[in-house]
Amino acid sequence: MNVHDPQSDSDDISGSRPTREQAEEAVRTLLRWAGDDPNREGLLDTPKRVTKAYGEWFRGYDEDAEQLLQRTFEEVEGYDEMVVLRDIRFESYCEHHMAPIVGKAHVGYIPQGRVVGISKLARVVDAFAKRLQVQEKMNAQIAQVLMNTLQPQGVAVVLEAEHHCMATRGVHKPGVSMVTSTMLGAFREDPATRKEFLSVIGNPTNRMS
Repeated sequence: MNVHDPQSDSDDISGSRPTREQAEEAVRTLLRWAGDDPNREGLLDTPKRVTKAYGEWFRGYDEDAEQLLQRTFEEVEGYDEMVVLRDIRFESYCEHHMAPIVGKAHVGYIPQGRVVGISKLARVVDAFAKRLQVQEKMNAQIAQVLMNTLQPQGVAVVLEAEHHCMATRGVHKPGVSMVTSTMLGAFREDPATRKEFLSVIGNPTNRMS
């Protein structure tokens, strides 16, 4: 797996991405602001570790979800029933507090002459999760790119996740899951199809344990 390393301005066509050295200095500033000494032994390598971790956590900015779906298979013997991949674990970060969002995605579609490898569905989820996110927006992005690229009869996406900005700060309510859904095409128009999908994925609950 290629992990993005934001070490030079050349990585960003706008020229606005800071260098790795600038990012590491920003981490040192935050450590000082928090009340610690970035020059003490235990924190000397923390700026490097943090920038490396950010490269992994936010690699979605360098991934093209549409490109991930370009390779499809047409030899499906006329299969036109629901395809569902459920319980896709994802980790994201809320754009308001940069706190973790940890949960599961359930993705379904009804093919129209072609299918895509199931690993690509999981990779599309990650392509959007590995960015600063709002769950509602992420839900819609996943569904829309599948609908636009695969052009199936319909797409359904349900996300359920725990938001650490609510669990570890503010109201301090751990164990609470937020559920969002986007239904397009047949899943929106046909209640029976939507009901079948929801039955397949089970009643959305906090199943992250």
